Amino acid sequence: MDASEVKPFPVVGMVGGGQLARMTQQAAIALGQSLRVLAAHPGDPAAQVCADVRPGTPTDLPALRDFARGCSAVTFDHEQVPQENLRALVAEGVAVHPGPDALLHAQDKLVMRRRLAGLGAAMPAFAEVTGPADVERFGAEHGWPVVLKAVCGGYDGRGVWMLDAPSPELVAELLAAGTPLMVEAAVAMRRELAALVARSPFGQAAAWPVVETVQEDGQCVQVLAPAPGLDPDVAAAAQRLALHVAAELEVTGLLAVELFETTGGDLVVNELAMRPHNSGHWTIEGSRTSQFEQHLRAVLDYPLGATAPTAPAVVMANVLGAAETPAMSVDERLHHLFARFPDVKVHLYGKSERPARKVGHVTALGEDMATVRTRAALAAAWLSTAQWPDGWSPHTGDVEKEAQHV
Repeated sequence: MDASEVKPFPVVGMVGGGQLARMTQQAAIALGQSLRVLAAHPGDPAAQVCADVRPGTPTDLPALRDFARGCSAVTFDHEQVPQENLRALVAEGVAVHPGPDALLHAQDKLVMRRRLAGLGAAMPAFAEVTGPADVERFGAEHGWPVVLKAVCGGYDGRGVWMLDAPSPELVAELLAAGTPLMVEAAVAMRRELAALVARSPFGQAAAWPVVETVQEDGQCVQVLAPAPGLDPDVAAAAQRLALHVAAELEVTGLLAVELFETTGGDLVVNELAMRPHNSGHWTIEGSRTSQFEQHLRAVLDYPLGATAPTAPAVVMANVLGAAETPAMSVDERLHHLFARFPDVKVHLYGKSERPARKVGHVTALGEDMATVRTRAALAAAWLSTAQWPDGWSPHTGDVEKEAQHV
């Protein structure tokens, strides 16, 4: 065959230049693929490491069209892409994964709730809110407290309000500001779980072990894989549910189904995400195929990779910006961290530090979940604050002894 006839490796376009695109770039390199990123700012996490960066936002259709030209597939590192722009790309023959009909269920919580209800998935009671009276009526019927949610755009605890009693002023203010709202019954919850699956256009699907996501102030701080103490039958049911939802909605790429485990042991669906997800970061070191590689395989319709864990216990801990920026530089913090925990893996996102902002994550692996979780928590706290929560103090100036301390 003449060299000119050899097809080049595919180009995947990822809309959004955040940390998910940054970590997808790492997976693309190993696969020999090229990742093109649509980034709003040149300093975005992915724009710092990708060779093919196009400036623009998903709300700018001409920029989106130019970006998609020449891509084998277009996908996303966030869901905030206007439906009309997605449908315009599809009408012009662009392979968009997930497609707009599927992605709508991750963009609009009411659409998601109504569709999942039709599929028989267990969920909290819910209702659309068009005025303060709707919330008061819902609370009277289902009991207080209730959960008021923005239908679109909320994440990491944003766009969610726990109401112990009617709050007509808040509801009226949000509606007047143009925020579509819904209300849900509060769930008597034991913990939060996540079932992550991938599906290709061919219809092949794969699932990772169900994980526990540990939340503080509405934000994920740790992911425990597999979820400790989860009944195997319940875990299998969660995987089946996620695979069923992916098939019914015709998702292509990743699907994360966020779940509540109730105090009675039942599972109810909280939300959906159709992209690489914080609950799947552990898979970079903790699974035979990371979520980022799997997402690329799926959107290109490659056969999917194995999802078996690489260790009995894996913990991912988010590195959050501290309330006060540490005097010690990130580089210095890394030196001390690696001296104490040489086996902990660090992923930094190239973001400036500010309070509670996700600036990176760490992953620890091992045999015992409690031990692994302690290592991950200590490592993440040190990188956040430059302080060891357990009061540990290194042997000054002796890196070898620091490493041997553990």
